[in-house]
Amino acid sequence: MTRKLLARWTVRCWGASARLACIGALVATALLAGRLDVSAQTPSASLPGVDPALLEDIVVGSRILADFGVVDGFGHVSARSPTNPNHFLMSRSLAPALVTADDIMEFDLDGNPVDARGRTVFLERFIHSEIYKARPDVMSVVHTHSPGVIPFSVSKVPLRAMFHNPAFLAVGVPVWDIRKDFGETSMLVANAALGKSLAETLGDKPVVLMRGHGDVTVGPTVKMAVFRAYYTDVNAKLQAQALALGGEPNYLTPGEGVKADQTNFAVMDRIWNLWRMRILPTLAK
Repeated sequence: MTRKLLARWTVRCWGASARLACIGALVATALLAGRLDVSAQTPSASLPGVDPALLEDIVVGSRILADFGVVDGFGHVSARSPTNPNHFLMSRSLAPALVTADDIMEFDLDGNPVDARGRTVFLERFIHSEIYKARPDVMSVVHTHSPGVIPFSVSKVPLRAMFHNPAFLAVGVPVWDIRKDFGETSMLVANAALGKSLAETLGDKPVVLMRGHGDVTVGPTVKMAVFRAYYTDVNAKLQAQALALGGEPNYLTPGEGVKADQTNFAVMDRIWNLWRMRILPTLAK
């Protein structure tokens, strides 16, 4: 942030209340102007060689989903390691809203932490490890207990694309039922066999629902996987509303879905930067 920018806002901020308002405006202005580099403020000494911007995406993505209520104390965001495609990066066991860059750990594709240092890890890390193992194209995985999708995971109504933002759903959304092959369980993906079964049901799709549990979204970037997690929840709520009106909704076709998803990817930074600014004040905590 330049001294000139700071001086311009300082002269406008007389009094305590005005000063607080100006702080928020100053941060927003600096961020939009590219003069406030948040990624530089969130390095992780435990992951040398990893771009801080990727760590920031995991942190921001986790907090975005918490802010929107897609995750609460549970759920996680991960990214394939840019230095080793057979490893992935994910936070230690922690509520998504509390994740910082220093909480992010490295894992191999068997779900083993590379350097645990006494830190607890997510029981359901096998969701991530087995999907990365099965899908070389996937660079990020998000798991949520999205309230909107739960009804679609336990009913016979398939989740279908309602509008252009969740267009990725138009290719179909499979539902994984843990009980089918594993009987009565805790409903958690607590080992590699369960994770492999989930990955097989996901197949080449961007989203899979988990019966009585939640969902998993994947993408070529953290931003896209988070975008899909959010809009899967939005779509589910809107679809439930449309069905309540009666009759069959006019869903997106697979062709419309492909075209709209390409556009969403091209303009991803527009929505990401807005979301990033929304949770910016929490990054200092």
